[in-house]
Amino acid sequence: MTLAEGLKNKSYKVIKIDLSPQVKRQLETLGLTVGTTVRVLNKKRRGAIIVKFRGTRFAVGRRFAEGITTGGAENE
Repeated sequence: MTLAEGLKNKSYKVIKIDLSPQVKRQLETLGLTVGTTVRVLNKKRRGAIIVKFRGTRFAVGRRFAEGITTGGAENE
């Protein structure tokens, strides 16, 4: 499942980041790496996905979210 398919108010573990090297490096600089737990806070119908990881909220574009593979929802 991709991060774009995640449900609001659920947490997921990042399994793989399949984006361009520049975008992947930028996300890693922000702290989004394989194994990180990401919580989906809000989803816009055709826009950004608001996520929280490592204590900070971020808006991730839908195209980027589709390139981030996650595991199933974790217990909260």
